[in-house]
Amino acid sequence: MTRYVIDASTLLHLVSTGLRIDESHQIVAPSVIRSQALALLLTAVRAGDLTDAQAVEQHERLTELKMRLLGDRVSRRTAWRIARDHGWDSTFEAEYLAVTLLQADALVTVNPALAAKAEGIVPLADLAAITHA
Repeated sequence: MTRYVIDASTLLHLVSTGLRIDESHQIVAPSVIRSQALALLLTAVRAGDLTDAQAVEQHERLTELKMRLLGDRVSRRTAWRIARDHGWDSTFEAEYLAVTLLQADALVTVNPALAAKAEGIVPLADLAAITHA
């Protein structure tokens, strides 16, 4: 079984498009992923990109996605180190990279900024690697 980390943007992309995770893979993520996804949904509603009803529906679907969520001391310490080593202002993105380093084979993201930060730190995989064809 291959383990992949996804970020909040990718989680929302999966639920909004109806793409399904291939059951031969395991999804892992930092424990903050659902809170970050909820914040992204709120931003989309405020921008007029989604209605409240659409956001609530997507939130329901994202909570149903089977993921192993991690937020242990080692993951947080590794995220801190990554953010400090690279001069980042926050550990939010570093948490995804830390979980990838510690628990997964690769990071899957639809977020170009996160992919750029991950380059050279963790392996990256395409969205197609985790979804049904």
